[in-house]
Amino acid sequence: MRIIDKAAEFFASSRGDGIQPRTLEVFDDLGVLDAVHAAGMPTPQMRVHLDGTFVTTRRMWEPIEPTPTIPYPNPWVLGQSGTERILRDRLAEFGVQVELDTTLVDFDQDDSGVTAMLELAGAGETVRATYLIGADGGKSTVRTMLGIPFEGSTDESIRMLLGDVRADALDHEFGYWFAAPDRPMAGIALSPLPGGHHFQFAAPFTGETQPSLELLQNYLNHYSGRDDITLTDLTWVTVWRPNVRLARRFRDGPVFLAGDAAHVHPPTGGQEMNTGIQDGYNLGWKPAAALAGDDTLLDSYESERRAVAARVLGLSSDLLDKLVDGDEDAMQRGPETRQLDISYRDPAAPGTPAVGDRAPDAPLEDEAGRPVRLFDLFRGRHATLLSFGVTAVAAPGIRAYTVARPGTQVAGPHVVDVDGHAYAAYAATAGAQVLVRPDGYLGAIS
Repeated sequence: MRIIDKAAEFFASSRGDGIQPRTLEVFDDLGVLDAVHAAGMPTPQMRVHLDGTFVTTRRMWEPIEPTPTIPYPNPWVLGQSGTERILRDRLAEFGVQVELDTTLVDFDQDDSGVTAMLELAGAGETVRATYLIGADGGKSTVRTMLGIPFEGSTDESIRMLLGDVRADALDHEFGYWFAAPDRPMAGIALSPLPGGHHFQFAAPFTGETQPSLELLQNYLNHYSGRDDITLTDLTWVTVWRPNVRLARRFRDGPVFLAGDAAHVHPPTGGQEMNTGIQDGYNLGWKPAAALAGDDTLLDSYESERRAVAARVLGLSSDLLDKLVDGDEDAMQRGPETRQLDISYRDPAAPGTPAVGDRAPDAPLEDEAGRPVRLFDLFRGRHATLLSFGVTAVAAPGIRAYTVARPGTQVAGPHVVDVDGHAYAAYAATAGAQVLVRPDGYLGAIS
């Protein structure tokens, strides 16, 4: 496997800084959750100032207590460059490095794979691969070469400045919203970033001049009504405009699209990076299954993830409309943004859980009586078979466990559902069997 990036150096800014609960579960499975928690912070409270006067403190997401089935119910904050660094470090543990300054120039595909032409360090290279995944952003070279329409719209009438900046006069434990009393939703936001003194800055942009620290300072002075907050160290700034697009197809033979190459969203709701991560999580194990002889799963990537992307685009766009319209609840975020309810189930399927639903977690005890969770059993590249009350039988690529009631004698690998949470989460009766896919969704129930 090779991962290439035409950039000369790794991206360094906050950009997508909100990590949703479902993505935290993905990071648990990938073995990076502890590092993400150590580097990040909970979503901060926002101190709202109107006409320079403090009026209230709000949160976008009200904190939720963990439950046996949902151990990470709350979003987490970590700048996107920090998230990418942690994932690169984990990737390096498997002997794979991201190759910078390496550009995909062209590719050809046939029934057995892809021939890609690369350019690196001024030299050309030809690479043969079974599959090609284009995760190369909204201006995707791969999507363009395939001629796949990127359907949607770009609204030039709405523009916003986003950037990372220091504001040492402000308490870094809080976020800030500065606006005018008559237009409380048309203001400036400063959200603290973990691991330093920077805030992510969001402000309206009229396009009268080029983005600069001076321009940001003028905006802040205007909206805050103060002159004691000095901005410094502008490390990143960009002009954002509503760009809502969805690729007509996510697959063309052995070539796939993922992330911004397949869909781009408004930033409202903190969905874009999370949706892209979960594209990769959904797709990653399916080519491996195909290489092992089962190519029936490859088509499910497009059908599953394109439907999710369309839904998330609608959610993000609705939240943006609320913000533009100045709705009172425009800054509130409900459970629909946490992505825990994403499912690939057949709409006609009865009951909960059903095939395609997220596999719930549950606390258990292992064979030695030590605490363990279902998520611990799922972690890794394998599928997992849970056999409730009857002996589990493993198969190639599947780890099997019997889920036993307390006091039951069981032969073979098993866990004990001490408090009944696993049986309850899976609505299981004795003899039920549940197959959990490598990406943590239910693959079969019997």
